[in-house]
Parts: sequence; structure tokens; C-alpha cells
Amino acid sequence: MEYSRIVAVTGLPGLYEVVSSKTDGAIVRSLEDQSTKFISSRIHNLSHLESIEVYTVNDNITLADIFLSMKESGQSLPDTKDNKVLKSYFENVYPDLDFDRVYSSDLKKMVKWYEVLKQNNVDFTAKSVEKEEETSNETPEVPKEKPQKEKTKTKTAEPVAEKAPKEKKEKLEKVTKPAAEKTPATSTKNAKPKPKPKEKSEKKAAAAPKKAAKKK
Repeated sequence: MEYSRIVAVTGLPGLYEVVSSKTDGAIVRSLEDQSTKFISSRIHNLSHLESIEVYTVNDNITLADIFLSMKESGQSLPDTKDNKVLKSYFENVYPDLDFDRVYSSDLKKMVKWYEVLKQNNVDFTAKSVEKEEETSNETPEVPKEKPQKEKTKTKTAEPVAEKAPKEKKEKLEKVTKPAAEKTPATSTKNAKPKPKPKEKSEKKAAAAPKKAAKKK
């Protein structure tokens, strides 16, 4: 029996194995009495045990990790009716549990579910070992590629921004300089010489005695 097919059904006690799934629900088999029934998705929700996580003081852990710690501890299971005994048991088995958010009802479920899985010989240890191997293999790949991409972007972007204003300044200087030099040359060639004021006064003075002589 595969651990990935074991589910808990809301509103129903115990654990179930998914036999087949449908669009409107699933057919499940009880691990306690081996009876099969149809579970409608409109009324009930199916929660796979492998997807359930438990609160701890650090990061959350899977339910299979708790079952594995319970198995490795070798301690006898506590009485689920006594909440103090339940808490002291899990304090020894997994002391990092966040008991402020993991209630006594959750501890009772874990003990009952562990008993049912053990009676049906469900192997939950394989899943917890696979997840530990995946996390150890994924960690060294991340920090290698990112710093190289950032360096290439900064090198190519900087020189483009510096060259652009220099080229514009050089073009503006070339345009403005010849314009300032050509303007005085064109004005001097086309300008006509103006008559001197002294010449006009001499001509008027020479014309004046001629008129006076005619009158005599």
C-alpha cells in the first residue's frame, strides 16, 4: 500500500486509501474495516497525508517526519485521553514542535494515524528520505549562475552612456564655428562704398560762385 494514496476525509474518522478518482469525487477504502465507499467532492474534502505539514519552532515539517521520529524513538504510544501525557510524549519524540499552534486534537490524530499506518504496513519512511535528498541536491546549484549575468550587463551598459554626449558636443562645435567665420566675409564683398562727406561740401562751394557771376 502506497503512502501517497492515503488520505484523510473531512467529517469522517480514520484513514482511507484512494482506489479511483472521478470528476465529482473519489472511491476510497477504509484502512480499519476495508470497506469501500464513494466520497463526493461537494460534501467532503480529501487531504493527502504526504501534503500535510506540522508547525515547528523553525520551518514546517511533513507528517511523515513526525511518524519517522515516533518510529525511531522506540517509545510506547501514549494514552490519547490524557493531554499532559500526549504533550510530554511529543516533547521527547520531537521537541521542536510548536505546541502553541499544534493542539491536543492534532497530537491525538497523529498517534491514531500512526497506529493505523503501522497495522496496514504502510511505508512512510521512503517519502521523508526522498525529500531530504532533493533538498541536499538543489542547494549548491543556485548561487553559481546569478553573479555572472549581472556582471555582463553592467559592463556593456556603461560605455554607451558616456560616448553619446561627447559625440553631440563635437558636432555642435563643428556647425557653429564656420558659421561665425563666414558672416563677416559675405557682408564686406556686397557692401557699396559710401561717399565721403568732404567731397559733397567742396562741390557745393564750387557751384556757388558760378551762379553769382550770371546775375551780374
